[in-house]
Amino acid sequence: MSFLEVPSFAAGQWVAPGAGARSIASAITGEVIASAGNEALDVQAMLDYARTVGGANLRRLTFHDRARMLKALAGHLNRHKQALYDLSFNTGATQSDHMIDIDGGIGTMFVFASKGRREMPDGHVYLDGDVEQLSRNSTFLGQHICTPLRGVAVHINAFNFPVWGMLEKLAPTLLAGVPAIVKPATSSCYVTELAVRLMLESGILPEGALQLVSGGLGDMLDHLTMQDVVSFTGSANTALKLRATPVILENSVRFVAEQDSLNASILGPDAQPGTPEFDLFIKEVSREMTTKAGQKCTAIRRIIAPLAQVDAVIEALSARLSQTRIGDPRLETTRMGALVSTSQQRDVLEKAAIISQEAERVFGDPENFSVDGADADKGAFVPPMLFHCAAPDNASRVHDTEAFGPVSTIMGYRDLDHAIDLANRGQGSLVASVITRDASIAREVAIGAGAYHGRLYFNNRDSMKESTGHGAPLPHMVHGGPGRAGGGEEMGGVRGVKHYMQRTAIQGSPDILSAIGEKWVPGSTEITGPAHPFTRKFGTLAIGETLHTAPRTVTLEDIETFAHFTGDTFYAHMDDAAARRNPFFPGRVAHGYLLLSFAAGLFV
Repeated sequence: MSFLEVPSFAAGQWVAPGAGARSIASAITGEVIASAGNEALDVQAMLDYARTVGGANLRRLTFHDRARMLKALAGHLNRHKQALYDLSFNTGATQSDHMIDIDGGIGTMFVFASKGRREMPDGHVYLDGDVEQLSRNSTFLGQHICTPLRGVAVHINAFNFPVWGMLEKLAPTLLAGVPAIVKPATSSCYVTELAVRLMLESGILPEGALQLVSGGLGDMLDHLTMQDVVSFTGSANTALKLRATPVILENSVRFVAEQDSLNASILGPDAQPGTPEFDLFIKEVSREMTTKAGQKCTAIRRIIAPLAQVDAVIEALSARLSQTRIGDPRLETTRMGALVSTSQQRDVLEKAAIISQEAERVFGDPENFSVDGADADKGAFVPPMLFHCAAPDNASRVHDTEAFGPVSTIMGYRDLDHAIDLANRGQGSLVASVITRDASIAREVAIGAGAYHGRLYFNNRDSMKESTGHGAPLPHMVHGGPGRAGGGEEMGGVRGVKHYMQRTAIQGSPDILSAIGEKWVPGSTEITGPAHPFTRKFGTLAIGETLHTAPRTVTLEDIETFAHFTGDTFYAHMDDAAARRNPFFPGRVAHGYLLLSFAAGLFV
């Protein structure tokens, strides 16, 4: 490929790399393939452009308009994804890794588009919860609403998922009606830049909705206001530094973080060798260690197995890992590519050395492994490495040191309480998985470990064919975790959209609440339309429009006919004396579904 000068897109203009630009090397060959960054970017102009142009354009659209926009963007990216695939190989990712990043990101956009159409109104105000009665006669009511923030979302993304990492933040942001400034990690920013370029050139996005910083942010965070949001993915140390930005603290700027996580996978005591669950456990752990060369925030870092099964797990897992072919990700035979950079390679090896102070390496040798089609000394390759910690209760490094690569540590547990305690030693994780068919075990883990985890994934022979995997964050479910994992949440359907909106309690009369929420509230003024609603288009109907029909008397014959026809001969409908003995009934009463059926008939 030709040398890439990765530009930024700022205030409506593409800006080439300039002062302070950094070189970017291929993860496969170590050769410099690109440069990115420009210290001369006018960050204040970018923020102003997003707030005044992008925000205004997005807020003019309804939730459904923005959902349709997301669907169109996802479709456009899907039609052009091969270009993203081709470029992504230089990050060290294999063809199957691309599917997780690129197809996963596009799929996330499609889901948010669907959620927006199905679960949000075709309006500008999102109603959060039911109307609350605040007065005796219901003339004064309360309701919670959500409206878009009037600022900009600054997305600071990690290097491992240059497409999914951007789109999983961007989709809920745009659906909320907030413009975004995306800052990808420099080492893989050239892939993000292409995805951004594709979206901008599609003409689908309104002006100002999306900007890109390829390289450093400069002092952008120093110019944020209380209407802005920072959404960060990366290390705990970097998150701590960014959170401590004085302006962020002074203005209470929302800060959503997804950071380090020592995720665990627990082999249930019922999952003995020879069971489908044991085989599933080995498959899950191996996949999470090698997919994206272990560079996943949800990868399994700690393997927790019954003491009696530790040796069997080591043997089975080592056998499976030994079949992993490492090499140039462009080769069809390669099952694990390289880390994203040689600096990341050094970091993983340093962290593995720290882990080795408390655990014995039982598989993988970083000094002796084969690489297909590439030079192991020039590319950022490391082999899968499995450690065994014989005394996890007395250890600390294995619970707090994350080697962000194909590295995991196995440890044994005495009983289920011990397993839960070991999982919780991660001090807050994105996910823990439990492989068991025993529902009582699953319940104990959910109760004991739920407070320390953002997601708990249970799998066994009954669900394994359709399960999505330990390491797959889904747009329908929250992604994030407490404590060390950052204390934030992303995605989760409409929950993720609300991070970019302000929840406000409104109080007033039924008419006022109906007008604000664009939904009729009981007690509001009723109006009569010019003709039957069925004879008119939906868009011409007004809120509060009511149809009054002639009455219909419900007779005992109606009740008995309905009772015998449906088989619902409950005494309240059929026995007058028995019904009167019940304080809830004045005598025989009509079936609720009978009344609904008559009402429907009267309406038609």
